[in-house]
Amino acid sequence: MARIIFMGTPDFAVPVLQRLIAAHTVIAVVTQPDRPAGRGRDLQMSPIKRTALDAGIPVLQPEKIRRAEAIESLRAYPADLAIVAAFGQILPQVVLDLPVYGSINVHASLLPRWRGAAPIQACIRAGDSETGVTIMMMDAGLDTGAMLRARAIAIAADDTGQSLHDKLSILGADLLIETLPGVLDRSITPTPQPDDGVTFAPRIEKEEGRIDWSASAVAIERTMRAFTPWPGTFTHWAGQGLKILAGALIEGNAAPGLVVLRGERVAVGTGDGLFALDRVQLEGRKPADAESFVRGYPSFVGAYLGLAPTSTT
Repeated sequence: MARIIFMGTPDFAVPVLQRLIAAHTVIAVVTQPDRPAGRGRDLQMSPIKRTALDAGIPVLQPEKIRRAEAIESLRAYPADLAIVAAFGQILPQVVLDLPVYGSINVHASLLPRWRGAAPIQACIRAGDSETGVTIMMMDAGLDTGAMLRARAIAIAADDTGQSLHDKLSILGADLLIETLPGVLDRSITPTPQPDDGVTFAPRIEKEEGRIDWSASAVAIERTMRAFTPWPGTFTHWAGQGLKILAGALIEGNAAPGLVVLRGERVAVGTGDGLFALDRVQLEGRKPADAESFVRGYPSFVGAYLGLAPTSTT
């Protein structure tokens, strides 16, 4: 059993930590500081902090892990390995080099495709047919370390950011546990990442969820699935925000942003094709299926979506 320092923050990292606790000795957990969340903006601990405390493992929460005091606190926990899964901070080389066998990352893509903070959403938006998990040795670059093992899975036509996240979280935990014995006995030789095929998946901003109806229906549908549950996709109608919670591609065309009826389906024209609305939520109201929404707001059909409310003086 190896002595391990684990670094992670969100739900994605929880299965990884749980598997490590069962198979090895986790001597400390490093996670992001508690952050305000919810309507009351109360401080909330990360999913990884809750998991660690439940297991009686010491928790470190440095605001900046590259600061001298944070590095010294890590030195108090001599480890064989550091395992990192969605920690949320770039680790300096001095931190990566502290464990005897170095530091390993569980990354939710088939590197070198989709380096960066949001690989799960990026692969869905791009229409990739598959994605996966890469276990890699870490260096000071952005997901540039040598690869230990990788495993692919198909992306289903109805996968959302949440469903694919859940699949890759379990896959990553399983693959890591399978890989660690070969790291510890040095029977696995790290393989440098190829120079070809590098793409990047930067951190997502909430405003990216605003629908551009001049884009193709295919692109809009992919973005809606990728951004479920966060940041979601939205537009505007009658001066109010309108969340698009579910939708699908259907045959036909209409002017971009124009709401039309196609049989029993409520749809919106795009730059190429029709995007049918299945479930929507008007600002301040409860979610509703599109047909019920139109019965309550008949003027919705024939309107143009996407015009944000303007302020008046």
